[in-house]
Amino acid sequence: MKHSLTLQIGPATFRIGSAWRAPIDQLADLYAGYPDRRGAIADFTVRLQPTNMLRRWVRPSIFITGDHGLADAAPMSLPHGLLAAEMGMNLQMALGWRRHLLLHASSAEKDGRVLVMTGESGSGKSTLAALLGERGWRLMGDEFALLDLEKGAILPFPRLVSLKNQAIGVVQDVVGAQRMGPLLRATAKGDIRHLVPRPDAVAQMAQGAMPAMLLFPRFGHATAIRPVGQGEAFMRLTQASTNYIALGEAGFVALTRFVTGVPACAIDFPSGEAAFEMIDRLWEEGA
Repeated sequence: MKHSLTLQIGPATFRIGSAWRAPIDQLADLYAGYPDRRGAIADFTVRLQPTNMLRRWVRPSIFITGDHGLADAAPMSLPHGLLAAEMGMNLQMALGWRRHLLLHASSAEKDGRVLVMTGESGSGKSTLAALLGERGWRLMGDEFALLDLEKGAILPFPRLVSLKNQAIGVVQDVVGAQRMGPLLRATAKGDIRHLVPRPDAVAQMAQGAMPAMLLFPRFGHATAIRPVGQGEAFMRLTQASTNYIALGEAGFVALTRFVTGVPACAIDFPSGEAAFEMIDRLWEEGA
């Protein structure tokens, strides 16, 4: 397409093409600290194209497509082009990646061990991972945790962290505005703003580590901790994986190894500080 950019995020390379310059310029700015992959052969292609020729100019409307796409996906407005590009990359991973077991989860590393957090939208996992990345942890990923099929390690996928609604102000108060992308108002999920991971997260995005704890966080409730059994963890993670079924036996073996070797807890928390106190205590107990 007329405007394009090639990005590497963790082990995956994406070529994003757009009929409009603005989304590519925004991506180039926010991913400026990532490896320069111009001319590389990409694992996936993402295309941001108009729903029809008129909509390229009049009330521009973006349809997300690429190597993998959803025919019935709703188009997006041009001011949300950055979000469309991010969604396009996530879609390619969700539908096409087969090198690792994909878990819809956030992850952070400390002292060579990885904390994996998964839950429904609004559970707080993205906000917790983003803030842990500012508290001495290495942010490994927000959207996906990549589980190695043979060794059981978690591989980084440190894309931009997608923050929603009230979480935007909470994180911006900690990191400042210089690492925040543009505010995208009134998307399908409310207001969204992206956080650029710290340089150390990008510099070490080829370095995986072994998982040490699995958390199922839930924001907005009184403080509570509940151990989660292996059977429950297994079932919840199959639902949180986009390629578990496609991987067949390899996915089953990898996930079984994960849930039998990694302790799991569900935590309820009313605030970030309450969550960090619980995480620190659980982390020390598991050391």
